[in-house]
Amino acid sequence: MASKPTPEYSEGSIRVLKGLEPVKQRPGMYTRTDNTLHVLQEVLDNAADEALAGHGKRIKVTLHTDGSSSIEDDGRGIPYGLHPEEKAPVIELVFTRLHAGGKFDKGKGGAYSFSGGLHGVGVSVTNALAKRLEAVTHRDGMVARLVFEGGDVTESLQLRKAAEGDRRQGTSVRFWPDPKYFESTQLPMAELAHLLRSKAVLMPGVTVSLVNEKTKETQSWQYKGGLRDYLMQTLNGEPVIPLFEGEGFADSNDNFAEGEGAQWCVAFTEDGQPVRESYVNLIPTSAGGTHESGLRDGLFNAVKSFIELHSLLPKGVKLMPEDVFARASYVLSAKVLDPQFQGQIKERLNSRDAVRLVSTFVRPALELWLNQHVEYGRKLAELAIKAAQSRQKAGQKVEKRKGSGVAVLPGKLTDCESKDIRHNEVFLVEGDSAGGSAKMGRDKECQAILPLRGKVLNTWEVERDRLFANTEIHDIAVAIGVDPHGPNDTPDLSGLRYGKVCILSDADVDGSHIQVLLLTLFFRHFPKLIDAGNVFIARPPLFRVDAPARGKKPASKAYALDEGELIAILDKLRKEGVAEGKWSISRFKGLGEMNAEQLWETTLNPDTRRLLPVHLGQSDFAATESLITKLMGKGEAAARRELMELHGDAVDVDI
Repeated sequence: MASKPTPEYSEGSIRVLKGLEPVKQRPGMYTRTDNTLHVLQEVLDNAADEALAGHGKRIKVTLHTDGSSSIEDDGRGIPYGLHPEEKAPVIELVFTRLHAGGKFDKGKGGAYSFSGGLHGVGVSVTNALAKRLEAVTHRDGMVARLVFEGGDVTESLQLRKAAEGDRRQGTSVRFWPDPKYFESTQLPMAELAHLLRSKAVLMPGVTVSLVNEKTKETQSWQYKGGLRDYLMQTLNGEPVIPLFEGEGFADSNDNFAEGEGAQWCVAFTEDGQPVRESYVNLIPTSAGGTHESGLRDGLFNAVKSFIELHSLLPKGVKLMPEDVFARASYVLSAKVLDPQFQGQIKERLNSRDAVRLVSTFVRPALELWLNQHVEYGRKLAELAIKAAQSRQKAGQKVEKRKGSGVAVLPGKLTDCESKDIRHNEVFLVEGDSAGGSAKMGRDKECQAILPLRGKVLNTWEVERDRLFANTEIHDIAVAIGVDPHGPNDTPDLSGLRYGKVCILSDADVDGSHIQVLLLTLFFRHFPKLIDAGNVFIARPPLFRVDAPARGKKPASKAYALDEGELIAILDKLRKEGVAEGKWSISRFKGLGEMNAEQLWETTLNPDTRRLLPVHLGQSDFAATESLITKLMGKGEAAARRELMELHGDAVDVDI
């Protein structure tokens, strides 16, 4: 029987996706596909950006009986003239080209200083996934209309003079979502109403309305009281102290871009589910991010400072950020000049500077308020101290249940003070010198350090009862408090001493190898820790960039994980007017080159670090096991070679 010929892999095998094809091929990379809310939001966000820039007072969303939706605003209207370089109408480029938009040039001279749109991807995604889209713009006494089907222009640009007396300005977009790209074309009405209401809250004086032609209902929102009114309406439970609200924005003398800052309103309650909403440039960040970390940091340090000033902390009680934050409800609206989001749907802010930005304004405002209202300050301190005592009691209970037969902890383990595994972390650090920096830079309360010498043993084919012959593996097992086990075992996890077991190795090739060896150990001999979400990879930076003082901005430093982030940092410095080559770039050969402060700032601090959770993703256990056997098995050289020949070009290596 003849064997099947293998498909030829040649230059012709490579396919280049053009125009909007990438979106149609992989819609899930660009938007939510469970329903059509996010493709509507992309158009809505553009209208909101116009209002945020001060060019509109009205946004209207209409849900039509034929399943289409339209969004109208009274902003400046999308330009319809020919683009100077592309020689095509600008309105056409906006809807048909990925990474074409008006939000790339931030600051002076750009069309938008602060905006939610960042990548020039948004409305082109809406167009790509629509059966039909009609765009009409009113601008400079003219009306321009363009129609698309399946992302392609089917009715080219039509221009006419506006009717006499028609002085409208603005954009109207109507689209019919294509059902083949979505699990459901039904909009989640409660979520849509909440989104529109929040836009009105964040833009006092702007009217946002929703017209539902099917139900003949019209809802309209306009707020003058802003965040305070909104939080009071949505709050669960009675506040312990009056609502704490404020705002702070940078001026030209600050270390931030002019206009960057935040507005906030915070309530503390003893019971009820906390209400927590945050936004960046009017975009809802449902998964939080670094601006929320800044609010947490500011609140914690202000309350801690008040407690220390008035000597309110009982002996033996250690206050942590979550003790202050646990009962906080808040609405936070941040303005960031060039925000970095996680993913296209922008549900989480990743900009490191946002922690310091928000904290810088929140902390002094709350410190001042607490010391002006000492009675309320004492109530808030009482709430935080009560939370700290409950947390410490819970940690002690876990310790008692473990009993007295605990193995002697390895001598090189520098343990943390807390016994609460929900917050405790252990870092498995490559090398003694890096271990020294980590010990000095860590948070002693909840971070433990276990330095490892040299390369860890490849344990893929090591029998379980022979594991403890290796000192490093013995020390890892004893430190984390869980015995080696298999995928079908039910190990005793009650002895687990840390909620997070973090692999911390250099950002180079050797570090990647150590990372793989440790991941092999956990997958083979501690799989239940991966299942339970206890294993993480810390990502230290590879580069540091030192920039000189510029104007009123002092000298600054930034860190990059890889070449891509380094390029982005240098681009930002060029935009800020730093002359080419005036910066200096250092490459870290290893963690041992970082001092304690740098290691804390980039890799250990929960608010600014990159920590990747380790999980199996969509593949099943058997498929992952088979793949690791090919990669780590001693007798698998031929299978490894075949794997590299087949998939070598597809591997994205970050070293």
